[in-house]
Amino acid sequence: MPAAAAARDDAQGWAAATVNVDLGGGFRASNETVLRFSDNRGGLYEVEDNLMVGYKPNKQVTLWLGYTHNPQYDHGDFTRMEHRFRQQVNVDNFLQLGSVKFSGRLRLEERWREGQGGPAWRLRPYVKAAVPVKGKLNLVVSHESFIDLNTSAFQRVGGEERMRNSMVLSAPLSKKLSIEAGYLMQHGFVRGGPDNHDHVLTVALTANF
Repeated sequence: MPAAAAARDDAQGWAAATVNVDLGGGFRASNETVLRFSDNRGGLYEVEDNLMVGYKPNKQVTLWLGYTHNPQYDHGDFTRMEHRFRQQVNVDNFLQLGSVKFSGRLRLEERWREGQGGPAWRLRPYVKAAVPVKGKLNLVVSHESFIDLNTSAFQRVGGEERMRNSMVLSAPLSKKLSIEAGYLMQHGFVRGGPDNHDHVLTVALTANF
C-alpha cells in the first residue's frame, strides 16, 4: 500500500468524562473533558475541556452557552492552543417511532488559535437515535456534521469539513452515573486530495447531580 494511502487512516481512542449539575430554576452547569489519542500522532494529541451553562425552558429544550479550552499535541510536543466560544440548542426526544427515541443538537462555534487569529465560524448539527436493547441498556446511533461557515488562517475551505458517525452502547451504572462505549468513524473531507478516516474506540462517563 502506498504511504500516502496508508496515511489517510488512523486508529484512535477517545475517553470523556462529563459532570452535569442542576443549579435550580431551570439552570444547569456542565463540564466535559475529552482526551484523544492517535496512532498516527504518537499518543495524546488533544485535550478538550468544555465548560457550559444551560437553561431549560421546558422538558425537551436546553439552551447552552460555553467555552472550550483545547490544547493540541503531536508525538508528545505541544503544537497549538485553540479557544472556542460555543452556543447550542439541545432538543430531547423530539420524535419517537415505536420504542426508538430521537434527539438532536445544533451547535455554533467561534474558534480562535493563538498566533493564527480567528474567528473561524463552524456549525455542528447532530442527531441520535436510542434503541432499547435489554432492560436499561440502549444502542445509540448518531451522526454529526462539521460545516465551516467562513475561511480563516486555519479554516481554509468552506462547507462540510468532516462528519462523525457512531454506534455505542449506553447504560446506567447507578442513579447518578452512566457509561457509553462503542465505535466512531470520523470522515474528513479533503479538497483536492484523499479523504481522511479516523477509526475511534470511545468510552464516556457521565455524572448527574
